[in-house]
Amino acid sequence: MKNPRYPAKPRPGDLVAVLSPSSGLPGLFPLPYELGLSRLQDDFGLKAVEYPTTRTMGATPEARAADIHAAFADPDITAVIASIGGDDQITVLPHLDRDLLRANPKPFLGYSDNTNLLLFLRDLGIVGYHGGSVMVGFGRPGAMHPTTADSLRAALFTSGEYELTPASSYGDVNSPWEDPHTFESEPQMEPADGWSWHNADRVVEGISWGGNLEIISWLLMADRVAGPVDSYAGNVLFLETSEEMPPAEEVYRILRGLGERGLLRQFPALLMGRAKSWSFENRLDARAKADFRRQQREAVLRALREYAPDTMVVFDVELGHTDPQVVIPVGGRIRVDGPARRIVVTY
Repeated sequence: MKNPRYPAKPRPGDLVAVLSPSSGLPGLFPLPYELGLSRLQDDFGLKAVEYPTTRTMGATPEARAADIHAAFADPDITAVIASIGGDDQITVLPHLDRDLLRANPKPFLGYSDNTNLLLFLRDLGIVGYHGGSVMVGFGRPGAMHPTTADSLRAALFTSGEYELTPASSYGDVNSPWEDPHTFESEPQMEPADGWSWHNADRVVEGISWGGNLEIISWLLMADRVAGPVDSYAGNVLFLETSEEMPPAEEVYRILRGLGERGLLRQFPALLMGRAKSWSFENRLDARAKADFRRQQREAVLRALREYAPDTMVVFDVELGHTDPQVVIPVGGRIRVDGPARRIVVTY
């Protein structure tokens, strides 16, 4: 992807599609979903249009693909936003019409399992946007985080460069979505240590590739990573891990697979999202959370030492499953300035 194609952006008052290409969780948890929809309209001035599977759990891959086609083909729809992620969007990809999507490029926003569609669009030459699901970023309890809101606003409405900055605090402890009391106050936050740089002795600028690490591993297993490995030479890699909290050894093994494939050494820079270190199934205390993040960082560095020792890395970037979250253009340009400790994306 040498010449990224940035789709035209919506303007306040426009129609945007809200889809569930993965899981129909809006049907199970209406509170964060309805809150997200109201903010999309009241704060961003966009009118949401739902599709048959948006609130449907267990919708078939064919039905979800049909919704994607309908949203992209509709000339009145100016952007497409995922409601939430999931774990089986990979089954939707074989049903997608490449020619239809290529002929009707639109900004698509989502993350986590939406890595599937984002990389699919990238392969078509269309820039997408990793971040901003309706139920999480827009539907955050209490209020949207200013960092998240600013990044979303820039990604949705503007074109050009946008500088990312480290957050002073972060959160990854959740409260139950089925409880109305959850939405009466903002989530618990804790101090953030800022970004951590490795091999930060140069400036790297290139087209981005990446997303959720677990999803990328599935795409590799299904042989759905397009193009020869050297077609990624000079690209900027970005990765994050989900609330399933893959252990450090699994993170290393996935990166080892990328290394054995010859992919890892193609990327002169890596942005690694802050690891989510708490879930309802794995409620770590503060010390255990810090240890989990440390072990993941060491796993990443171990893989890079073995397969891409010269790669520049920035750890704990706010690009994944923690709060706040910034939007990363997928297939768009990113400049990573090591000496100046700056990251600039192009929306």
